[in-house]
Amino acid sequence: MNPTYFDHNATTRVEDAVLDAMLPYFQQEFGNASSRHGYGIAARRAIDKARKQVADAVGVQPVQVIFTSGGSEANNLFIRGAADSLKPGNLFIGAIEHPCVLKPAQALSRRSCDAWSVHSLAVDTSGRVDLIAADTAMRANKPGLVSVMLANNETGVIQDVAAIAESARSHGACVHTDAIQGLGKIPVDFAALNVHAMTLSAHKIYGPKGVAALIVDKRLLLKPLIYGGGHESGMRSGTENVPAIVGFGVACELAQARLAETARHVAALRDRLEKALVSMGAVIFGGQAARIPNTCYFALPDIEGDTLVVKLDKAGFAVAAGAACSSVNPGQSHVLSAMQVDPMLARCAVRVSLGRSNTFEEVDAFLRATQRIVAELRQMSSLAR
Repeated sequence: MNPTYFDHNATTRVEDAVLDAMLPYFQQEFGNASSRHGYGIAARRAIDKARKQVADAVGVQPVQVIFTSGGSEANNLFIRGAADSLKPGNLFIGAIEHPCVLKPAQALSRRSCDAWSVHSLAVDTSGRVDLIAADTAMRANKPGLVSVMLANNETGVIQDVAAIAESARSHGACVHTDAIQGLGKIPVDFAALNVHAMTLSAHKIYGPKGVAALIVDKRLLLKPLIYGGGHESGMRSGTENVPAIVGFGVACELAQARLAETARHVAALRDRLEKALVSMGAVIFGGQAARIPNTCYFALPDIEGDTLVVKLDKAGFAVAAGAACSSVNPGQSHVLSAMQVDPMLARCAVRVSLGRSNTFEEVDAFLRATQRIVAELRQMSSLAR
């Protein structure tokens, strides 16, 4: 029997309807979308349809969608592509951004001849960007580029991107948001967020891995990361991954159709989960802030997160000790550090991220297993003293 999957912020199972839509493009309709014959024309039409499906999900025109190999590439395309189109200046990023925003920003700051000055936008203890401090910082150092994620992958906390963008735009900055964790969980509207660019990814919304998109304002100037045959309007050369792009389009369409229903369901599951965890003495990180409805990031004091994750896995529950991208280089979460969480408590962090298929019975079973494991660990700790 497979473990109960409670790690949907890391990735999701490909939806049956998504897979069904993808399959013909591996064998029957296998053409290169740049070819002029019937096979190529069929592939191009499939990409065009998917581009519209992705565009419709966030309220933009299809021409604004640039397909990439993943969210990391899309974020790099904005950070590096926009920076290379502008004179070096000030780049502001949220203190809790994903590494694929943090790392390229750091790389820009280390360039020898045209380095950018990188500034971190602080968050409060609930994980929200301090809007007053952000505005003050941008007044002191006029921004050229700003990137703030819509919803954090660890805590699920939602940022007021539109307010940050308004402040940034008043200084003439180009603004980007990584909206990967928001898509399919909360309404995501490009115009309402007031940004110049937005990153989306398929595998967080029951689509395939290896495909994502950068949504861009038509007036935004970017230099490509990958040069070649001029695919994606010259912004991302390389033969298109037609099956994955098709799957992304269908996943976006399904996510939009089910948005309200899914949000209600996972929110009810999380409320039940958190009520019981708090009664066990858990701390909920970001619990006082607006969050995407499926995410619970908690700590049970004195119970190390990594240990609890391993024990829960053996008990049949797949959860995370933090972001999946950080598991290769384990250590204290930079998100919790930015939130000024005590390092000892931060070591106890565990993330549960729920999905459409999860049930109340699974949540109750998880709580029973957690209670049993915590009791065992505390007894062992007591005997060791």
